[in-house]
Amino acid sequence: MEIVCFWKINMKFEVKSKSGKSRTGHLSLKHGSIDTPTFMTVGTYGSVKSLSYKDLEECNVQIILSNAYHLMIRPEHNLIIKAGGLNKFMNWNKPILTDSGGYQVFSLSDQTKVTKNGVEFKSPLNGNTIFMSPEISIETQLNLGSDIMMIFDECTSYPSDRSATEKSMELSLRWAEMSHNANNSETPLFGIVQGGMYLDLRERSLSELLRYNFDGYALGGLSVGEPEHLRKEVIENIAFKLPENKPRYLMGVGKPLDIIHAVSHGIDMFDCVIPTRNARNGQLFTKNGVVNIRNSKYEDDLRPIDDTCKCFTCRNYSRAYIRHLDRCNDILAGRLMSIHNVYFYQEFMGQIRSAIDNDSLEDLIKKTENNERNRATVNGVVPPLKVIGPKATASPRPIEHRIAQKIPVILLEFTKLDIVAFAKK
Repeated sequence: MEIVCFWKINMKFEVKSKSGKSRTGHLSLKHGSIDTPTFMTVGTYGSVKSLSYKDLEECNVQIILSNAYHLMIRPEHNLIIKAGGLNKFMNWNKPILTDSGGYQVFSLSDQTKVTKNGVEFKSPLNGNTIFMSPEISIETQLNLGSDIMMIFDECTSYPSDRSATEKSMELSLRWAEMSHNANNSETPLFGIVQGGMYLDLRERSLSELLRYNFDGYALGGLSVGEPEHLRKEVIENIAFKLPENKPRYLMGVGKPLDIIHAVSHGIDMFDCVIPTRNARNGQLFTKNGVVNIRNSKYEDDLRPIDDTCKCFTCRNYSRAYIRHLDRCNDILAGRLMSIHNVYFYQEFMGQIRSAIDNDSLEDLIKKTENNERNRATVNGVVPPLKVIGPKATASPRPIEHRIAQKIPVILLEFTKLDIVAFAKK
């Protein structure tokens, strides 16, 4: 196999093996090395909720993702500069990728004013106006000491008509150029391909981004409410066209079946809150599918979450005990369940890398599909695996969302109007 390699100060990426469009690689950064395909555990505020750096190390986490927008607001990056950078501030000696704040343009859209030069946000702390531009985003990420920075972009919502999507994509391209020009350092900077569900706009976005020779390329604007078949269509048609000699990153997509599907089309890097957020809501990943620990059948189940798992939680605690802690609202429950899910994801990525090396990825895909079918059921119907809980927002959630958290799962089959009507009775 011809070795594919990209090198610059503070970053070296090498493709080690290939199987079809999938590949394994090695990514070297200033704070350490990463085996790809990799999954980045999300630590938005410089912390993976409830987990210490020791927990993360024992779960074999190689890189985490933090968010420039949130860290700019709290604790403010001046304090992090004083501490010697985010790594020292949070006592984490491995790589950190920082998201630029572009996703918050989408998730906090009701609290923003978008201009050609940047975005005005309302502070979730005091309501003050906060302005973030591509230049400010890059400055913030540099001050944090990121191993990998992301360009500032606008994450296109779904649904979005062609005209609005094209306008958003063009704005992201403008911000890509501004982000590129603002990076006067050797810190790697990744471009982000936008264009919604329109393949020709995605192609155009990629073509324009290639002009700036970014250090890696990401697919953004997915997992924002679009149907699964549209997401797959974008990945299948665009992922393998990202530069072969640089890391390929799929942003915000984190279901195991989605990950392995994307890997089969050439993606190297992933992030999502699913492992930790779903853990805090009692959803635990196992080799046989998802265990809902809040199910009454686990009340006296003294087995570990997964009898083949080597994580700290499975080595020391039973399903019954964890369920007991969860029912008591003990914070230890969330920590133990998060440890398990984070460990599961890292083991899963290791299995993917081994399968690529052994040219057996298709077998692992079939196994993952079987696990999906074996998940816990609600009234005999397999519910879709999803991120549990609301996306980050600075404003009160609509009434239908607040109510949906209080009523039985089966009521979630109601339409939005049905839920609102139910609330008014």
